[in-house]
Amino acid sequence: MKKVRRKWPATVIVFLFAVTLILGVGTLAFANQSIPDQYPESVLYSKPVKVVDGVWSAIGATGPPTYENSGHNNNLSFVITTDGVLVVNGGASYTLAEALHQEIKTLTDQPVKLVVNENGQGHAMLGNSYWAGQGVSIIAHADAAEGFREQGEDILDRMEGYNREKAKGTIVSLPDETFEGTKVITMGDTRIELITFGPAHSPGDISVWLPEKDLIISGDMAFHQRLLPVFEETETAGWLESWEDFAALNVTHVIPGHGVPTNMTEVTKYTKDYLIYLRGKVQEVLDAGGALQDSYDIDQSPYAHLDTFEELAKRNAERVFREMEFE
Repeated sequence: MKKVRRKWPATVIVFLFAVTLILGVGTLAFANQSIPDQYPESVLYSKPVKVVDGVWSAIGATGPPTYENSGHNNNLSFVITTDGVLVVNGGASYTLAEALHQEIKTLTDQPVKLVVNENGQGHAMLGNSYWAGQGVSIIAHADAAEGFREQGEDILDRMEGYNREKAKGTIVSLPDETFEGTKVITMGDTRIELITFGPAHSPGDISVWLPEKDLIISGDMAFHQRLLPVFEETETAGWLESWEDFAALNVTHVIPGHGVPTNMTEVTKYTKDYLIYLRGKVQEVLDAGGALQDSYDIDQSPYAHLDTFEELAKRNAERVFREMEFE
């Protein structure tokens, strides 16, 4: 999907509308870091939109978490079944989780029965405190839960720093259940698979696959509208290996961790292809006997149109250099 930062010419609007119809999205939802808040009536950054029948997502901002976007800079998705609702991501705070719950209640009388944390980051887990208070079970990968257990208080402190009064009610609340590998859940007539594809963006990354709907809520396995971040713990070589199993599902609909719903072609271009590109450029620096400082000058201009490019590109190159230096 073409990235436009400010003005939306009529031709672009028509094109994007056609794309969203193909993807099954009932309402246009643009995620853009230059727009502080797309849904002023709520602390949510945007109102949930239907992706396919029974699957909705509140698309977060594609920039860093701020007071203006209330920390809603990831996608908060949910699946409505004949036997309850499954929510993907607790949200970045108690108030965000509460706001999402209010939106769910306008769409169905089914109760929320399960919350899935896609990883151990704050915007996946800090809102657990709200859901736990509602008596909802929470599940995450064992590695994600362990990371949040160790770093949760620091993550909470950072969220309180930018979110101020919007952080009210938020405490560190760990998942009730953890798993490794794959876990199959059946809710009514809906089969839901929680899948760990292997090393990727962060420890404990999982995706939520709905085979009957030909859709995957990929979490941070896949990016397309913002530049993916490489963390200290990110394994880019492992991510590329894990990608093969992810791609083998060959789904039609992808709800990424950040950005609007899309397809496999787009997330492949901006996840797998970017990792291959960056690793290739770093290898060129290493082969030439270059040092860490030389990685900052790597040309990443083919991806400069993506949100968070300015914040992440040089940092990504540095971290990939450190990773590959001893491979």
